[in-house]
Amino acid sequence: MVILTLNCRRFSVQYQLFDWGLQVALASGTVERVAIGDSFVTHKVPGRAPQHRDGECADHKDALKLILAALTDPKIGVAADTGYIRAVGHRVAHGGEKFTRSVLIDEQVTAAIKETAILAPLHNNPNLAGIHGAQALLPGIPQVAIFDTAFHQTMPEAAYIYPLPYDWYLNHGIRRYGFHGQSHLYASRRGAALAGAAPERCNMVTVHTGDGVSLCALRNGVSVDTSMGLTPLEGVMMGNRCGDIDSGITPFMMNQAGISASELDLILNQKSGVTGIVGRLVTRRTLVDEARDGDERCRLALDMESYRLRKYLGGYLAVIGKPDAIVFTYSEGWHDWPIRGLALQDMEMFGIRIDPERDREALLGGREMLISADDSPVKVFVIPSGEDLVLNEDVASILGWN
Repeated sequence: MVILTLNCRRFSVQYQLFDWGLQVALASGTVERVAIGDSFVTHKVPGRAPQHRDGECADHKDALKLILAALTDPKIGVAADTGYIRAVGHRVAHGGEKFTRSVLIDEQVTAAIKETAILAPLHNNPNLAGIHGAQALLPGIPQVAIFDTAFHQTMPEAAYIYPLPYDWYLNHGIRRYGFHGQSHLYASRRGAALAGAAPERCNMVTVHTGDGVSLCALRNGVSVDTSMGLTPLEGVMMGNRCGDIDSGITPFMMNQAGISASELDLILNQKSGVTGIVGRLVTRRTLVDEARDGDERCRLALDMESYRLRKYLGGYLAVIGKPDAIVFTYSEGWHDWPIRGLALQDMEMFGIRIDPERDREALLGGREMLISADDSPVKVFVIPSGEDLVLNEDVASILGWN
Protein backbone atom coordinates (compact mmCIF):
# COMPACT_ATOMS: atom_id res chain seq x y z
CA MET A 1 0.00 0.00 0.00
CA VAL A 2 2.34 2.67 -1.32
CA ILE A 3 1.07 6.16 -2.15
CA LEU A 4 2.64 8.70 -4.49
CA THR A 5 1.54 12.26 -3.67
CA LEU A 6 2.02 15.12 -6.13
CA ASN A 7 1.89 18.89 -5.71
CA CYS A 8 2.06 20.28 -9.23
CA ARG A 9 2.79 23.97 -9.42
CA ARG A 10 3.27 26.21 -12.40
CA PHE A 11 6.96 25.46 -12.92
CA SER A 12 7.65 22.69 -10.40
CA VAL A 13 6.38 19.40 -8.99
CA GLN A 14 6.87 18.25 -5.41
CA TYR A 15 6.44 14.55 -4.70
CA GLN A 16 6.57 11.97 -1.94
CA LEU A 17 6.41 8.17 -1.97
CA PHE A 18 4.85 6.89 1.25
CA ASP A 19 4.38 3.35 2.59
CA TRP A 20 1.01 3.48 4.33
CA GLY A 21 1.43 0.10 6.01
CA LEU A 22 4.79 0.97 7.53
CA GLN A 23 3.91 4.65 8.00
CA VAL A 24 7.22 5.83 6.56
CA ALA A 25 8.26 8.11 3.70
CA LEU A 26 10.33 6.11 1.22
CA ALA A 27 11.42 9.02 -0.99
CA SER A 28 10.61 12.62 -1.81
CA GLY A 29 11.83 15.42 -3.99
CA THR A 30 11.13 18.28 -6.36
CA VAL A 31 11.31 18.78 -10.10
CA GLU A 32 12.24 22.38 -10.87
CA ARG A 33 11.98 24.58 -13.98
CA VAL A 34 9.16 22.62 -15.61
CA ALA A 35 8.36 24.04 -19.07
CA ILE A 36 11.04 26.74 -18.87
CA GLY A 37 14.21 24.76 -19.67
CA ASP A 38 17.20 23.34 -17.77
CA SER A 39 14.85 21.15 -15.75
CA PHE A 40 16.15 18.89 -12.99
CA VAL A 41 14.98 16.71 -10.13
CA THR A 42 16.33 16.70 -6.58
CA HIS A 43 15.60 13.22 -5.23
CA LYS A 44 15.82 12.38 -1.53
CA VAL A 45 15.76 8.99 0.18
CA PRO A 46 16.03 8.85 3.99
CA GLY A 47 19.54 7.84 5.06
CA ARG A 48 21.09 8.67 1.68
CA ALA A 49 22.63 11.79 0.18
CA PRO A 50 20.24 13.83 -2.02
CA GLN A 51 20.62 13.13 -5.74
CA HIS A 52 20.46 15.66 -8.58
CA ARG A 53 19.38 14.55 -12.04
CA ASP A 54 18.96 16.74 -15.13
CA GLY A 55 16.17 16.07 -17.58
CA GLU A 56 14.21 18.39 -19.83
CA CYS A 57 10.54 18.70 -18.91
CA ALA A 58 8.36 20.37 -21.51
CA ASP A 59 5.31 19.82 -19.34
CA HIS A 60 4.10 18.18 -16.12
CA LYS A 61 3.81 14.77 -17.76
CA ASP A 62 7.53 14.92 -18.55
CA ALA A 63 8.16 15.94 -14.95
CA LEU A 64 6.30 12.87 -13.74
CA LYS A 65 8.38 10.71 -16.11
CA LEU A 66 11.50 12.13 -14.46
CA ILE A 67 10.06 11.38 -11.00
CA LEU A 68 9.15 7.79 -11.89
CA ALA A 69 12.59 7.27 -13.42
CA ALA A 70 14.23 8.44 -10.19
CA LEU A 71 11.98 6.26 -8.02
CA THR A 72 12.78 3.12 -10.07
CA ASP A 73 16.43 3.84 -10.85
CA PRO A 74 18.63 0.89 -9.78
CA LYS A 75 21.14 3.21 -8.10
CA ILE A 76 19.05 5.93 -6.46
CA GLY A 77 15.53 4.53 -6.54
CA VAL A 78 13.45 2.61 -4.00
CA ALA A 79 11.33 0.38 -6.25
CA ALA A 80 11.93 -2.06 -9.08
CA ASP A 81 9.09 -0.70 -11.17
CA THR A 82 6.05 1.57 -11.03
CA GLY A 83 3.79 -1.34 -10.09
CA TYR A 84 4.94 -0.62 -6.54
CA ILE A 85 2.69 2.45 -6.53
CA ARG A 86 -0.89 1.58 -5.53
CA ALA A 87 -2.46 5.05 -5.42
CA VAL A 88 -1.77 8.68 -6.34
CA GLY A 89 -2.85 11.70 -4.30
CA HIS A 90 -2.99 15.11 -5.98
CA ARG A 91 -2.98 18.38 -4.10
CA VAL A 92 -5.50 20.64 -5.85
CA ALA A 93 -5.55 24.31 -4.92
CA HIS A 94 -9.14 25.31 -5.61
CA GLY A 95 -12.27 23.22 -5.26
CA GLY A 96 -14.73 26.11 -5.21
CA GLU A 97 -17.98 25.16 -3.52
CA LYS A 98 -18.14 21.88 -5.42
CA PHE A 99 -15.74 20.02 -3.13
CA THR A 100 -15.95 20.03 0.65
CA ARG A 101 -13.74 16.95 1.06
CA SER A 102 -11.23 14.83 -0.83
CA VAL A 103 -12.63 12.69 -3.65
CA LEU A 104 -11.70 9.82 -5.96
CA ILE A 105 -10.89 11.31 -9.36
CA ASP A 106 -13.12 10.49 -12.32
CA GLU A 107 -14.15 12.37 -15.47
CA GLN A 108 -16.71 14.45 -13.59
CA VAL A 109 -14.12 15.51 -11.02
CA THR A 110 -11.54 16.53 -13.63
CA ALA A 111 -14.23 18.50 -15.48
CA ALA A 112 -15.15 20.30 -12.25
CA ILE A 113 -11.49 21.08 -11.49
CA LYS A 114 -11.14 22.51 -15.00
CA GLU A 115 -14.28 24.58 -14.52
CA THR A 116 -13.03 25.90 -11.18
CA ALA A 117 -9.66 26.82 -12.71
CA ILE A 118 -11.08 30.24 -13.61
CA LEU A 119 -10.81 31.06 -9.88
CA ALA A 120 -7.15 29.96 -9.64
CA PRO A 121 -5.64 29.51 -13.13
CA LEU A 122 -2.02 29.61 -11.93
CA HIS A 123 -2.74 26.73 -9.55
CA ASN A 124 -5.55 24.53 -10.84
CA ASN A 125 -4.23 24.26 -14.39
CA PRO A 126 -0.87 22.79 -13.28
CA ASN A 127 -2.76 20.57 -10.80
CA LEU A 128 -4.92 19.30 -13.66
CA ALA A 129 -1.88 18.77 -15.88
CA GLY A 130 -0.40 16.58 -13.17
CA ILE A 131 -3.60 14.56 -12.92
CA HIS A 132 -3.71 13.96 -16.67
CA GLY A 133 -0.01 13.04 -16.68
CA ALA A 134 -0.44 10.54 -13.85
CA GLN A 135 -3.50 8.99 -15.49
CA ALA A 136 -1.51 8.47 -18.68
CA LEU A 137 1.65 7.10 -17.05
CA LEU A 138 0.01 5.13 -14.24
CA PRO A 139 -3.19 3.81 -15.83
CA GLY A 140 -5.59 1.82 -13.70
CA ILE A 141 -4.23 3.19 -10.41
CA PRO A 142 -6.80 5.02 -8.23
CA GLN A 143 -6.13 8.74 -7.97
CA VAL A 144 -7.46 11.10 -5.31
CA ALA A 145 -7.86 14.90 -5.33
CA ILE A 146 -7.20 16.67 -2.03
CA PHE A 147 -8.39 20.29 -2.10
CA ASP A 148 -6.74 23.22 -0.30
CA THR A 149 -10.07 24.98 0.00
CA ALA A 150 -12.09 22.09 1.48
CA PHE A 151 -10.95 22.67 5.08
CA HIS A 152 -12.38 26.19 5.09
CA GLN A 153 -15.88 25.23 3.95
CA THR A 154 -16.96 25.43 7.61
CA MET A 155 -16.71 29.23 7.55
CA PRO A 156 -20.00 31.05 8.25
CA GLU A 157 -21.53 33.23 5.55
CA ALA A 158 -20.60 36.40 7.41
CA ALA A 159 -16.95 35.42 7.03
CA TYR A 160 -16.90 34.19 3.44
CA ILE A 161 -19.33 36.54 1.65
CA TYR A 162 -17.70 39.75 0.38
CA PRO A 163 -19.54 43.10 0.71
CA LEU A 164 -20.09 43.20 -3.05
CA PRO A 165 -23.22 42.78 -5.19
CA TYR A 166 -24.68 39.47 -4.01
CA ASP A 167 -25.25 38.45 -7.61
CA TRP A 168 -21.49 38.23 -8.01
CA TYR A 169 -21.51 35.38 -5.51
CA LEU A 170 -24.54 33.68 -7.05
CA ASN A 171 -23.44 34.01 -10.68
CA HIS A 172 -19.63 34.01 -10.48
CA GLY A 173 -18.73 32.30 -7.20
CA ILE A 174 -17.06 35.42 -5.78
CA ARG A 175 -16.47 34.61 -2.10
CA ARG A 176 -13.71 33.78 0.36
CA TYR A 177 -12.42 30.22 -0.10
CA GLY A 178 -9.05 30.15 1.66
CA PHE A 179 -6.03 27.95 0.97
CA HIS A 180 -3.35 25.84 2.70
CA GLY A 181 -6.13 23.67 4.09
CA GLN A 182 -3.94 20.60 4.69
CA SER A 183 -1.39 22.69 6.54
CA HIS A 184 -3.96 24.37 8.79
CA LEU A 185 -5.68 21.04 9.49
CA TYR A 186 -2.46 19.39 10.61
CA ALA A 187 -1.38 22.43 12.63
CA SER A 188 -4.70 22.48 14.45
CA ARG A 189 -4.49 18.76 15.29
CA ARG A 190 -0.94 18.98 16.59
CA GLY A 191 -1.61 22.30 18.32
CA ALA A 192 -4.51 20.79 20.23
CA ALA A 193 -2.40 17.78 21.23
CA LEU A 194 0.51 19.94 22.38
CA ALA A 195 -1.83 22.24 24.30
CA GLY A 196 -3.55 19.27 25.95
CA ALA A 197 -6.95 20.25 24.53
CA ALA A 198 -9.65 18.21 22.81
CA PRO A 199 -9.48 19.05 19.06
CA GLU A 200 -13.25 19.47 18.76
CA ARG A 201 -13.26 22.08 21.56
CA CYS A 202 -10.00 23.83 20.72
CA ASN A 203 -9.81 27.55 19.84
CA MET A 204 -6.62 28.66 18.12
CA VAL A 205 -4.95 30.62 15.36
CA THR A 206 -2.75 28.69 12.94
CA VAL A 207 -0.20 30.40 10.69
CA HIS A 208 1.16 28.73 7.55
CA THR A 209 4.50 30.19 6.46
CA GLY A 210 6.40 29.78 3.21
CA ASP A 211 6.24 31.39 -0.23
CA GLY A 212 2.63 32.09 0.61
CA VAL A 213 1.52 33.00 4.14
CA SER A 214 -1.97 32.50 5.51
CA LEU A 215 -3.71 32.48 8.87
CA CYS A 216 -6.72 30.49 10.01
CA ALA A 217 -9.02 31.22 12.94
CA LEU A 218 -10.41 28.02 14.47
CA ARG A 219 -13.28 27.84 16.92
CA ASN A 220 -14.16 24.44 18.39
CA GLY A 221 -11.68 22.84 16.02
CA VAL A 222 -13.05 24.11 12.70
CA SER A 223 -12.12 26.98 10.41
CA VAL A 224 -14.29 30.06 10.95
CA ASP A 225 -12.12 32.53 9.03
CA THR A 226 -8.92 32.57 6.99
CA SER A 227 -6.79 35.33 5.51
CA MET A 228 -6.60 34.22 1.87
CA GLY A 229 -9.79 34.74 -0.10
CA LEU A 230 -11.07 34.10 -3.61
CA THR A 231 -7.41 33.77 -4.57
CA PRO A 232 -4.14 33.39 -2.60
CA LEU A 233 -3.48 37.11 -3.16
CA GLU A 234 -5.54 38.34 -0.21
CA GLY A 235 -4.30 38.46 3.37
CA VAL A 236 -0.99 39.36 4.94
CA MET A 237 1.95 40.78 3.02
CA MET A 238 4.11 38.02 1.50
CA GLY A 239 7.36 37.62 -0.36
CA ASN A 240 5.96 38.50 -3.80
CA ARG A 241 2.23 39.07 -3.11
CA CYS A 242 0.81 42.32 -1.82
CA GLY A 243 -1.90 40.91 0.46
CA ASP A 244 -4.67 43.32 1.51
CA ILE A 245 -4.72 46.65 -0.32
CA ASP A 246 -7.30 49.31 -1.13
CA SER A 247 -9.19 47.82 -4.09
CA GLY A 248 -9.44 51.32 -5.55
CA ILE A 249 -5.73 51.16 -6.37
CA THR A 250 -6.49 48.69 -9.17
CA PRO A 251 -8.61 50.95 -11.44
CA PHE A 252 -6.52 53.99 -10.44
CA MET A 253 -3.26 52.46 -11.72
CA MET A 254 -4.92 50.99 -14.79
CA ASN A 255 -6.09 54.49 -15.73
CA GLN A 256 -3.02 56.45 -14.61
CA ALA A 257 -0.29 54.17 -15.94
CA GLY A 258 -2.14 52.38 -18.73
CA ILE A 259 -1.56 49.00 -17.09
CA SER A 260 -3.65 46.14 -18.43
CA ALA A 261 -5.55 43.72 -16.20
CA SER A 262 -3.10 40.89 -16.92
CA GLU A 263 -0.09 43.14 -16.25
CA LEU A 264 -1.59 44.29 -12.96
CA ASP A 265 -2.33 40.70 -11.95
CA LEU A 266 1.33 39.86 -12.55
CA ILE A 267 2.51 42.86 -10.53
CA LEU A 268 0.26 42.14 -7.55
CA ASN A 269 1.14 38.43 -7.47
CA GLN A 270 4.82 38.39 -8.39
CA LYS A 271 6.29 41.89 -8.07
CA SER A 272 4.75 43.16 -4.85
CA GLY A 273 5.10 42.29 -1.17
CA VAL A 274 8.72 42.27 0.00
CA THR A 275 9.92 42.25 -3.61
CA GLY A 276 7.91 45.37 -4.38
CA ILE A 277 9.14 47.31 -1.34
CA VAL A 278 12.80 46.35 -1.68
CA GLY A 279 12.72 46.72 -5.46
CA ARG A 280 14.37 43.39 -6.21
CA LEU A 281 14.20 39.71 -5.39
CA VAL A 282 15.94 38.97 -2.09
CA THR A 283 16.19 35.95 0.15
CA ARG A 284 14.88 36.28 3.69
CA ARG A 285 18.39 36.02 5.08
CA THR A 286 19.59 38.79 2.76
CA LEU A 287 16.61 40.90 3.80
CA VAL A 288 17.47 40.54 7.49
CA ASP A 289 21.20 41.08 6.98
CA GLU A 290 20.76 44.18 4.83
CA ALA A 291 18.17 45.62 7.20
CA ARG A 292 20.66 45.15 10.05
CA ASP A 293 23.32 46.88 7.95
CA GLY A 294 21.10 49.94 7.49
CA ASP A 295 19.19 49.34 4.26
CA GLU A 296 16.02 51.38 4.83
CA ARG A 297 13.89 49.52 2.27
CA CYS A 298 14.73 46.15 3.82
CA ARG A 299 13.98 47.48 7.29
CA LEU A 300 10.67 48.87 6.04
CA ALA A 301 9.71 45.53 4.45
CA LEU A 302 10.36 43.69 7.73
CA ASP A 303 8.38 46.25 9.70
CA MET A 304 5.47 46.07 7.26
CA GLU A 305 5.32 42.27 7.25
CA SER A 306 5.43 41.97 11.02
CA TYR A 307 2.92 44.79 11.54
CA ARG A 308 0.38 43.27 9.17
CA LEU A 309 0.80 39.82 10.69
CA ARG A 310 0.28 41.28 14.16
CA LYS A 311 -2.94 43.00 12.97
CA TYR A 312 -4.32 39.71 11.68
CA LEU A 313 -3.39 37.85 14.85
CA GLY A 314 -5.14 40.43 16.99
CA GLY A 315 -8.24 40.34 14.81
CA TYR A 316 -8.46 36.55 14.85
CA LEU A 317 -8.03 36.41 18.61
CA ALA A 318 -11.10 38.65 18.79
CA VAL A 319 -12.97 36.21 16.52
CA ILE A 320 -12.22 32.99 18.41
CA GLY A 321 -12.29 34.24 22.01
CA LYS A 322 -9.91 32.80 24.61
CA PRO A 323 -7.32 30.83 22.63
CA ASP A 324 -5.84 27.49 23.61
CA ALA A 325 -2.78 28.11 21.42
CA ILE A 326 -1.21 29.89 18.48
CA VAL A 327 0.58 27.55 16.08
CA PHE A 328 3.11 28.47 13.39
CA THR A 329 3.82 25.74 10.86
CA TYR A 330 6.56 25.64 8.24
CA SER A 331 8.22 23.44 5.65
CA GLU A 332 11.56 24.77 4.40
CA GLY A 333 13.34 28.05 4.96
CA TRP A 334 12.10 28.51 8.53
CA HIS A 335 15.39 30.05 9.67
CA ASP A 336 14.97 32.67 6.95
CA TRP A 337 11.50 33.75 8.16
CA PRO A 338 12.08 36.08 11.14
CA ILE A 339 8.71 37.83 10.91
CA ARG A 340 7.10 35.62 13.57
CA GLY A 341 9.36 36.86 16.34
CA LEU A 342 8.93 40.49 15.31
CA ALA A 343 5.14 40.18 15.08
CA LEU A 344 4.79 38.60 18.52
CA GLN A 345 6.67 41.35 20.33
CA ASP A 346 4.64 43.53 22.67
CA MET A 347 1.55 41.29 22.62
CA GLU A 348 1.34 40.77 26.37
CA MET A 349 -2.08 42.41 26.37
CA PHE A 350 -3.30 39.32 24.51
CA GLY A 351 -1.63 36.96 26.98
CA ILE A 352 1.29 36.22 24.64
CA ARG A 353 4.76 36.24 26.17
CA ILE A 354 7.59 34.86 24.05
CA ASP A 355 10.72 33.27 25.49
CA PRO A 356 13.55 34.92 23.48
CA GLU A 357 15.91 31.95 23.85
CA ARG A 358 13.29 29.44 22.73
CA ASP A 359 12.38 31.74 19.86
CA ARG A 360 15.99 31.86 18.65
CA GLU A 361 16.37 28.10 18.99
CA ALA A 362 13.17 27.52 17.02
CA LEU A 363 14.69 29.32 14.03
CA LEU A 364 16.85 26.23 13.51
CA GLY A 365 13.67 24.34 12.62
CA GLY A 366 13.22 20.62 12.24
CA ARG A 367 11.17 19.86 15.35
CA GLU A 368 8.13 20.89 17.36
CA MET A 369 8.84 23.58 19.93
CA LEU A 370 7.09 25.67 22.54
CA ILE A 371 8.37 29.24 22.12
CA SER A 372 6.17 31.02 24.63
CA ALA A 373 7.38 31.68 28.17
CA ASP A 374 6.36 29.30 30.95
CA ASP A 375 4.14 32.00 32.49
CA SER A 376 2.49 32.94 29.16
CA PRO A 377 -1.30 32.52 29.41
CA VAL A 378 -1.37 31.65 25.69
CA LYS A 379 0.93 28.88 24.45
CA VAL A 380 2.72 29.48 21.15
CA PHE A 381 4.15 26.53 19.22
CA VAL A 382 6.17 26.11 16.04
CA ILE A 383 5.88 22.79 14.21
CA PRO A 384 7.16 21.29 10.95
CA SER A 385 4.59 20.99 8.21
CA GLY A 386 2.39 17.90 8.14
CA GLU A 387 0.81 18.53 4.73
CA ASP A 388 2.18 15.30 3.24
CA LEU A 389 0.76 13.28 6.12
CA VAL A 390 -2.70 14.80 5.58
CA LEU A 391 -2.51 14.02 1.85
CA ASN A 392 -1.63 10.39 2.56
CA GLU A 393 -4.32 10.05 5.23
CA ASP A 394 -6.97 11.32 2.85
CA VAL A 395 -5.89 8.95 0.07
CA ALA A 396 -5.94 5.99 2.47
CA SER A 397 -9.32 7.02 3.87
CA ILE A 398 -10.92 7.40 0.43
CA LEU A 399 -9.61 3.96 -0.59
CA GLY A 400 -10.71 2.34 2.67
CA TRP A 401 -7.20 1.49 3.84
CA ASN A 402 -7.78 2.75 7.37
